[in-house]
Amino acid sequence: MGYRLHATAAVLTLAACLTACGSSEPSASTGTGRSSTGLTVWIMRDSFSDAVLDRFRTGFRASHPGTTLDIQIQEWDGIGQKVTSALASNDAPDVIEVGNTQVAEYAASGGVKDLTDKVADLGGGDWLPGLAEPGKVDGRQYGIPWYAANRVVIYNKDLFAKAGITAPPRTRQEWLEVTAKLDKGGDQGIYLPGQNWYTLAGFIWDEGGDLAVNQGGTWKGGLGTPQALAGVRFYASLQALGEGPKDSDEARPPQFDVFAKGDVAQLIAAPGGATAIEKANPELKGKLGFFPIPGKSADRPGAVFTGGSDLIIPEASKNQEAAYEVVKALTGERFQTDMAREMRYVPNRVSFAGVLDGDEAAAAMAAGAANGHATPNSPNWAAVEAKNLIKEYLTKVLTGGDPAVEAGKADQSIAEILNTTS
Repeated sequence: MGYRLHATAAVLTLAACLTACGSSEPSASTGTGRSSTGLTVWIMRDSFSDAVLDRFRTGFRASHPGTTLDIQIQEWDGIGQKVTSALASNDAPDVIEVGNTQVAEYAASGGVKDLTDKVADLGGGDWLPGLAEPGKVDGRQYGIPWYAANRVVIYNKDLFAKAGITAPPRTRQEWLEVTAKLDKGGDQGIYLPGQNWYTLAGFIWDEGGDLAVNQGGTWKGGLGTPQALAGVRFYASLQALGEGPKDSDEARPPQFDVFAKGDVAQLIAAPGGATAIEKANPELKGKLGFFPIPGKSADRPGAVFTGGSDLIIPEASKNQEAAYEVVKALTGERFQTDMAREMRYVPNRVSFAGVLDGDEAAAAMAAGAANGHATPNSPNWAAVEAKNLIKEYLTKVLTGGDPAVEAGKADQSIAEILNTTS
């Protein structure tokens, strides 16, 4: 999956690539008097089951006679350089799965086809914002939303019942009140590591702020705005209702192992985290519930970072029209419905979300996805993440630093990185 919800964006060596991974010859005889088009499609490992891909390949072949698909599974290790090299080559694949936050970086190379004129044909008015927005660069659509996943609240039903809580909270204020009730008698109301900055981003978006903004072509950090400071205050209040470390993230220690001990009432994670929890403690199987991260009002769930994948067509593809047909099929209702039911991903369109009804975890994720957002759409954003600027800011605030002062320092560093030109 393109974004990977654990700190997530894809791990970015130049592999021995282009002769082994290039697209098929664009035209060859089928022996029946028709020409055959061979297309190469790069899909990341573990994005889909073999069954989903086999059904797509069979269906596409039936509806597009004379077109063959060579679906090549790519490894996350080294994929950034591999894609960049492919885009600069004369022998690129025809369709590539990329992380939604990576589109700006690849588009900056000039090697990605502009698909703005196809947005209406692809149902763009119904796309999830958190997938569509990072696929758009300078008003042009280069990445086509494919599928998404986002964080929800995983909770221990037994601990909720023990505290007399009969329904999940629907507003942020209710969430604080419920969590305070849960944080008693040796139990933690919530396990929230101090450096879970994707969760902080959601609270900032709820307040109307952002991590950084582009004003007249110049980037400015957004942590020092009143909206962002309100978001960090809420984060600090929630984090205090548990025993999460203030100086580390979800991986240190692994948060699913912490939750599996059975004395933590809530955890913020992708729904798939429940599998890891139940593996670590089989006694919790059937005792986990899910609800969307609450928003400021009951009529709208809290904002979340939308992780997932987009599809791009390289300019160097020799079969761009046929490649577009692949993109159209992969983002259409038939494939979206199939992959959502089997993989429990959120479909790319808001109107498709109903396919997840009946699955508590997936439905909670889909509800949150309607208020999905993306990180600032700059090719330099990855460098901000690599320097852990927001993580360090959170730790300083949670250990007594002045939020406004520390935000000013972080904003200066963020702006310097985002305004750097190569």
